[in-house]
Amino acid sequence: MSDDRPLLRVVRGNPDDTELAVLTAVMSAIAAVPAGSDEPAAPSRWGAPQLRRPLHPGPGAWQYSFR
Repeated sequence: MSDDRPLLRVVRGNPDDTELAVLTAVMSAIAAVPAGSDEPAAPSRWGAPQLRRPLHPGPGAWQYSFR
């Protein structure tokens, strides 16, 4: 049995293609998370000190912070 109904339906307004793409991406991300998942998310390692070189204060030190 095939279900040809659309997954999303706009009932008010006139969204453009970009807005529909964003809505579809958000709804897909929400659907991908299991309901009732009590498992905490893994912490982000973005700011971990092990991922950057140590900072050395002094004259002109800001120039070396980008290397």
